[in-house]
Amino acid sequence: MATEIHRRTLISGAMATGLLSPLFAAPAASAGASAGTAPLGSQLRRAVPADPQTIDPQDSAYWAQVAAQFDVTKAIVQLENGNWGSMARPVEQAYARKLAKVNAENSYYARRGFWQDILPVRARAAAILGVEPEEIAFTRGATEALQTLIAGYNHLRPGDQVLYSDLDYDSTQAAFRWLKQRRGADLVTFALPEPATHQGLIDAYARALEANPKVRLMLLTHVGHRSGLVTPVKEIVALARARGVDVILDSAHAWGQLDFTLPELGADFVGLTCQKWIGAPMGVGLVYIRKDRLDAIDPNMSEVGNPDHGTQSRVHTGTASFAGYLALADALDFHEAIGIRAKEARLRFLRDRWAEALRGHPGLEILTPADPRLTSALTSFRLRGQTSVVQNKALAATLLDRFGIFTVHREGLASGACVRVTPAIFTAEADIDRLVAAMKTLAG
Repeated sequence: MATEIHRRTLISGAMATGLLSPLFAAPAASAGASAGTAPLGSQLRRAVPADPQTIDPQDSAYWAQVAAQFDVTKAIVQLENGNWGSMARPVEQAYARKLAKVNAENSYYARRGFWQDILPVRARAAAILGVEPEEIAFTRGATEALQTLIAGYNHLRPGDQVLYSDLDYDSTQAAFRWLKQRRGADLVTFALPEPATHQGLIDAYARALEANPKVRLMLLTHVGHRSGLVTPVKEIVALARARGVDVILDSAHAWGQLDFTLPELGADFVGLTCQKWIGAPMGVGLVYIRKDRLDAIDPNMSEVGNPDHGTQSRVHTGTASFAGYLALADALDFHEAIGIRAKEARLRFLRDRWAEALRGHPGLEILTPADPRLTSALTSFRLRGQTSVVQNKALAATLLDRFGIFTVHREGLASGACVRVTPAIFTAEADIDRLVAAMKTLAG
């Protein structure tokens, strides 16, 4: 986004209550929808009628209707949906309309129309997350959001410690190592226990903080991208705060598949993405800074003249995907038409259908525990004793080449490499059963 547009929007946004009212008057509507186009939520409910509060995660007929809203390849069984999430067809079509409008109207729209459309989208995302619009800002993804928070954090002094675990994402680990180089902070790393338990995870962070009393900043991952482990965020954030430690929370894999609001978690600084489990176009993320902690994150170098203009002044992405940001409204329509509780239950049902069915098999290691408080759609496994990267790359290749099942190997866990399995809401039970059969064959 051009600085001129960005600055003008921040100023007008503070007064633009009129711009926000249309969306909140009809929260299911898509901002910027074409005239005569029914809101996506209404479209989906007509195509897949159900009450989001009563949807059964095992209702195959209902979920087949949901799956019919996605145009995904049938050439393989796609069980690697953790990289990013496919848009549902109505979202993709809305995105195409918005892209055509932006392309046709060019800078006339960018400078005169975009912000009256995007501010309600931001307000709606904020409402779902349980925060104020000025506390979130658009980024191009969770990585940009998290690196903005890490690089901008200004409470470190030489000799302070920063902490992360083996669960945390590679690029955020790298950003914490950067803090050692650029801020003089001492780096502390540790491995989370396996097998994990709810209390065991809390205790592991407590021990790490107790052993390192100079820790000032800690990285915490909500849902681990390597194994899918869900950490007890609320409890860990609380114990960190009690020790005067700030937490930067990576919720990239959490928003859209777990039922939460940001105030419930208690973290002051959070990075999220909309292109995974919310199902928005690629290149759409969010950064959150609690308003009374804004001073802990430096303004972006391009926004030093606007230091008090909310979280937006801490980010400057340049010219971004206008159509992608606008289509977040349509993705939220689709997301809410199904409901977060129904999505979470369905994804956990699909996960349990293979992971718990195979737990205890002598030839397999299921890396995420059975405790539903610690599970998500993502779960990893390995053939027993096979912990090398080479072995797990080969295992993922075998699943694809021999059985037509696409997964991905992951590395970086202290216990070794693994293969990650990630269903989506369009995944059928038959796809999971095909995986189970293949794994039994390979494990002997």
